[in-house]
Amino acid sequence: MVIQADYLIDERGQKKSVVLSVRDYLRLLEYLEDLEDTLDLKKAKESAKGFIDFARLKSQLKKQGRLH
Repeated sequence: MVIQADYLIDERGQKKSVVLSVRDYLRLLEYLEDLEDTLDLKKAKESAKGFIDFARLKSQLKKQGRLH
């Protein structure tokens, strides 16, 4: 991902702020959300006690009347 950034500088030439286009800002937010989801999934896999496949889950939910 390439982000085009401009900088606002102070009177001594020190970078003080970053200016992004709305498009780049939204892309950056989406990237961070995806990264957070990936880390959450990794944590869930590491702490999970067991998984069942989707077909079995679907069958159980139908038997419980929670899925039609």
